[in-house]
Amino acid sequence: TCNACYSTELRGKHTCVTNALRRDCPICCEFLFDSREAPQVLPCGHTLHRKCLESLAAHRGFQCPVCSVSVCDMRKAWRHLSEEIAATPMPQEFADKLVPILCNDCHATGEALFHVLGLQCASCGSYNTRQT
Repeated sequence: TCNACYSTELRGKHTCVTNALRRDCPICCEFLFDSREAPQVLPCGHTLHRKCLESLAAHRGFQCPVCSVSVCDMRKAWRHLSEEIAATPMPQEFADKLVPILCNDCHATGEALFHVLGLQCASCGSYNTRQT
């Protein structure tokens, strides 16, 4: 499906995206297949240059630039954010406010307790969400 040769470590562990290397890197817009830069396959199956991913991470980017799925295991960051939210109560008028959300990681829709620091997905626990 990918029409690309990936490391055997990825066998059965990545999402295939049709012709993954036959497109432009979403960061630098250079054609991936012709590039001398090493490609990096993200958990969502999208591909970009390893150096572009490193640049994204250096600027605190943790989402795929194509589909917004987290590019790495964020559970430790989500636990830390949950602790920060627990230590920072919202004013009474917002304490029980529910807002509709879409999770970028598991694609679930639902409601989350409003907090200025983040909106947690009830399905997977991610804070990689957006208010809808």
